[in-house]
Amino acid sequence: MDELTKQLCTSGFAKENGILFWNDTVYIRDDVPAFALLEMRRVLGRAFVPQTLSAEAFDEMLAKIWQQNSGVSQQLVDDMDADIDLMALTEEIPDNEDLLDNDENSPVIRLINAILGEAVKDGASDIHIETFERTLSIRFRVDGVLRPVLQPARKLAPLLVSRIKVMSKLDIAEKRLPQDGRISLRIGRKAIDVRVSTIPSQYGERVVMRLLDKSNLKPDINKLGLIDEELEKLKGLINRPHGIILVTGPTGSGKSTTLYAILSALNGHERNILTVEDPIEYELEGVGQTQVNPRVDMTFARGLRAILRQDPDVVMIGEIRDGETAQIAVQASLTGHLVMSTLHTNSAAGAITRLRDMGLESFLIGSSLLGVIASVWCVGCVRTAVPPVRWMTMKKRCLALWISHQRPSIAPLVATSAARAGIRDARAFTSFWWSTAPCVAPFMKTKMRCPLRPSCSNRPTACAKTG
Repeated sequence: MDELTKQLCTSGFAKENGILFWNDTVYIRDDVPAFALLEMRRVLGRAFVPQTLSAEAFDEMLAKIWQQNSGVSQQLVDDMDADIDLMALTEEIPDNEDLLDNDENSPVIRLINAILGEAVKDGASDIHIETFERTLSIRFRVDGVLRPVLQPARKLAPLLVSRIKVMSKLDIAEKRLPQDGRISLRIGRKAIDVRVSTIPSQYGERVVMRLLDKSNLKPDINKLGLIDEELEKLKGLINRPHGIILVTGPTGSGKSTTLYAILSALNGHERNILTVEDPIEYELEGVGQTQVNPRVDMTFARGLRAILRQDPDVVMIGEIRDGETAQIAVQASLTGHLVMSTLHTNSAAGAITRLRDMGLESFLIGSSLLGVIASVWCVGCVRTAVPPVRWMTMKKRCLALWISHQRPSIAPLVATSAARAGIRDARAFTSFWWSTAPCVAPFMKTKMRCPLRPSCSNRPTACAKTG
């Protein structure tokens, strides 16, 4: 394929001119002028019968072709030149850049774009760029499991890190301190928000990029995968006038989807719903959403204090990370607000332990906590599988309802290549515990490590429905 034909196949050319030449077929957008078709015939040197597509169908065709074009990253690694101009990496790029339209010739820029693109195609939640003494490792976290993707030359490490810092507007000269930034971009039809974290290590800086696909969130409480009985119980909890509802689980298990689904169900003219998030993953019409900004000391705790002065009915906190935020959240729930948040624990019962470790008194937890929803990965469980014995045993021990279901946001896919075998073959089991009087009472007087288990061991029907 000559260089001119290659240019006709690029996404940037296709989106700008409305003409795509692919697999010896010419696709055109329905608004392409006649002179463009004449020019296309002159370039190809032959007559052709174009396939006319609407603007939406044309964009879908571009996205489909891009998704089918795999293996780009490794090819770019093999083709990279020995001499790379570092100055080319520090050029400013526009906000919300569409990577498919990026025609820059720098090999490092093309490599980073390809890495981000393949991570989105694979459904990765995180990208790890790790520098060691003799090697550079790039890994994706898919369905909670890290897998190696590339091992470029070690000398490329500072160039990749510098370019990522430029994209996320970080200080490329500062290599002694951790830094946090953000990249907003579009890949095809997907709006992606990337949270960037850098930290110095023994052999150079390590970078972790968290990928948030804003277009993949479909907040609908009826599509969370809960059975009817538990869905009604959840709807009853979220319609309480005050209290705390927590959502816990590992990365990618559906915490954000669950919270947004609850907010969508509550959204109405009769309620004032305010959120503090980092970042805002999905825009909800009629909901006041506030973005955390550590650079100006806009933390979760500070934002929560501010929105409590805005007369809210429902408050959503993106994450409870420290004791200060937890304390304010509890006080808000005790003063007539319904508070929802996420918490990093391994189980529903673990949320109690985590709150106590943050310094909350047991009686405050017992008085404010309405319920905990937790998800956990089961790698190796197929779509039609029933919960394995180890999960059923854990269900009885934790006195929670474990429901075998498939969340829309984390639907597992059977691996289609040897390189990805076993990675996408996973299921999520949800633990749903809700507070009742027999469960709350021990919180007021005990300091046991996990008060859920001993206090409710003889009352499964009062505290949780155990299928």
